[in-house]
Amino acid sequence: MSESELLDAHRQELRRGSVVLASLLALQKPGYGYGLLEELERAGMPVAGNTLYPLLRRLESQGLLTSEWDTSEARPRKFYRTSHDGMRLARALWREWRAIDAAVTRLDPDATLTRLDSDAGVAALDPDAEGQHLWPPR
Repeated sequence: MSESELLDAHRQELRRGSVVLASLLALQKPGYGYGLLEELERAGMPVAGNTLYPLLRRLESQGLLTSEWDTSEARPRKFYRTSHDGMRLARALWREWRAIDAAVTRLDPDATLTRLDSDAGVAALDPDAEGQHLWPPR
């Protein structure tokens, strides 16, 4: 497995656990599936449609999203919105997110990663940046 493939696989694992929170937060204002894909992409959290659409249906079936059809245009679209229960879950997941962030930060007592970010900028950690190697350590 190449360096880039390894990073991509682990990046996907990180995102998989956070797309529920991101979707619940983004859908505080009503939105439809394709619009949510675009919004998540703009926010820096790209998600494939074949991941997002089943997730939206699951969150709706769990009562975390509400939906309604907009048939005012030629092509009907289903709009989703985070329900009251969905916002309660989003708040709880946000607290968990912050606790995990704090725990991971404590595991880097010398703040090595923080220094890398501030010294060279986050772009320096971009695996697509020329000459950058994140893994394996050199």
